[in-house]
Amino acid sequence: MSGAQPAAMIGQTVDVPRNGAFDEARLAAYLTGRIQGLSGEIGVQKFEGGQSNPTFLLSTPDARYVLRRKPAGVLLKSAHAVDREYRVTRALYEAGLPVPEALVLCEDDDVIGTAFYVMRHVPGRSFWDPRMPGVSPQDRAAIYDSANETLARLHLVDHEAIGLGDFGRGGNYFLRQISRWSRQYEASRTQDIPEMDRLIEWLPNAVPASTDRTTIIHGDYSFHNLLIHPTEPRVAAVIDWELSTLGDPLGDLTYHMMEWFRPAGVDVRGTLKDADLTALGIPTPSQYAQRYRERTGFDCDPTHPFYTAFNLFRVAAILQGIAGRARDGVQTAANASDIITRIQPLAKAAWDCAREAGAE
Repeated sequence: MSGAQPAAMIGQTVDVPRNGAFDEARLAAYLTGRIQGLSGEIGVQKFEGGQSNPTFLLSTPDARYVLRRKPAGVLLKSAHAVDREYRVTRALYEAGLPVPEALVLCEDDDVIGTAFYVMRHVPGRSFWDPRMPGVSPQDRAAIYDSANETLARLHLVDHEAIGLGDFGRGGNYFLRQISRWSRQYEASRTQDIPEMDRLIEWLPNAVPASTDRTTIIHGDYSFHNLLIHPTEPRVAAVIDWELSTLGDPLGDLTYHMMEWFRPAGVDVRGTLKDADLTALGIPTPSQYAQRYRERTGFDCDPTHPFYTAFNLFRVAAILQGIAGRARDGVQTAANASDIITRIQPLAKAAWDCAREAGAE
């Protein structure tokens, strides 16, 4: 999950801070000849926000590219796997999905200090606020429908056919996710939060019965990771595939639908809870879920309160990882301290949802 500023739109760039700088001439020498058509001096700026893999805009006289690298320092096992991002993005691009074209993967730390990959830049708008201020109701409706259609397309991709049969494990997706984020929470623990301890105990025994399908899932499918075409109300590209894997598509759908269910005050992204959806041109949760079911043929109920509890818990655990990195001096953005203050409110909100789902 990217940690970004609470703005209507994100994606602004800033000069590269001294603690994130690398040898730009060495990078240019490495990329020349590996990216067809790349020539001339490369200008480098850093995208604001982002708590996971630092992301940079590369500008040449003729084109723009995006570089994502591992952060420096000691990292949690399995985190920041830019090679996985490169692999899934490349496969999905070749399969015709709206993702940036992945161009080069470099696993040689000697080039810029950590592994990285470069993709082609896709111009677009990226919204942090799901109410999308400044957008007309008609365009808002079209953007939401495009997001729904794009997610359905992703979940219908034959992962075996595009070479991603080993991209993750099938079966027991929610149990595996609960285990993963519980471990990462414990590894990054900086304070005792009773609600997190209760959730870690309750969640594994509360997973609703499902068909447990296995598809490619993005893992952080939220509007801040969707580039909307600069002038048209449609998804131009899905970005930030760090958390992608094989799993139950309900993992993606229910996380995405947190836009409707997220309690106010627990996330800088805001919420659609209590919003006038008709005036905004935004579908209701049931309408959105129905459109997804029609497109995929999947029988599922993403509105069960377990999923809200699980997703709030997951976000809290991800943010706890940021707290751990800040504690260890591996901080990748200036607003980490603000994000850390949200962990406890998220945990409390998750436990409230758990109680709604029957937890005691």
